Amino acid sequence: MKAINVSRVSTEEQKEAGNSLPAQFERIDSYCKKKGFEVVETLSFDESAYKEKRDEFDKLLTFVEEIINKEKVAVCFDKVDRLSRSVFDKRVARLYELAVADKIELHFVSEGQIINSQMSAVEKFQFGMSLGLAKYYSDAIGDNVRRAFEQKRRNGEWTGGVRLGYLNVPLDEGKRLRKDIIIDPQRGYLVTRMFELYATGNYSYTTIRDTISQDGLTTRDGKKPSRSVIEGILKDSFYCGIAVPKKYNPYPHKYPRLIDKELFNKCQEVRLKRRKMPSKALSRDYILKGLLKCQNCGCAMSPEVHTKPSGKVYY
Repeated sequence: MKAINVSRVSTEEQKEAGNSLPAQFERIDSYCKKKGFEVVETLSFDESAYKEKRDEFDKLLTFVEEIINKEKVAVCFDKVDRLSRSVFDKRVARLYELAVADKIELHFVSEGQIINSQMSAVEKFQFGMSLGLAKYYSDAIGDNVRRAFEQKRRNGEWTGGVRLGYLNVPLDEGKRLRKDIIIDPQRGYLVTRMFELYATGNYSYTTIRDTISQDGLTTRDGKKPSRSVIEGILKDSFYCGIAVPKKYNPYPHKYPRLIDKELFNKCQEVRLKRRKMPSKALSRDYILKGLLKCQNCGCAMSPEVHTKPSGKVYY
């Protein structure tokens, strides 16, 4: 019988441990030789079995659909969880249908399971249990991670990406997972200056960007920060000690603050005021900018005079 050797990993830990792609390949290849199978295709990929979109696995289905028109084939995996971790995966259902229809066989090398048209009720039950256990294992890991993150938040620890103006540093040498957050000595004071300038009410996002870039602030890849980056920083309460996760309630973090709460609140007042009284970011500054309004239309007055082709004059 022809055979397909399929190996899959989804995490860095699996790549480095006994579930690595070469280890799976060797086990399956040895199994095929003992069974007398001729391996006609070898597929190995790094792809999560939990995602709805599984492009690499879909290539396997396409190949199987093509070859079964000519002959029966054995699709070989190391374990059931290398096939899928979801009993609701439509790809699993399709391969199972083909196996029951005697068009293919599913072989799970390390677990000794064979799915074909000759399966007994007990073997079908065992396969269903294996899929269920694979899903339970991943769900249990997810629960443990959520509980760990909840505890981190209670401890005031941040679990997201580090902000511009801060740096991630390892707490223990050689342990990447344990990290602390400190102020970036090269960018931290520039972020503080950004808030101080904006709180005066004399700067827009664009003029803040130009000024702070001239002072030397860059993103971590060495580029000039975009206007949206400047806006995001000035709206982020992390800098005054309050972390705001996407899916959870805000909480006070334990890391050093670049600004105090009063300065942050002042910047928010300025931001909301500018939303109500917009003005051109690069318009000419003058002493009464933003204070004088037209009594007819309510628009802000400017020191510039413009005359339309019609002869109408605008101030």
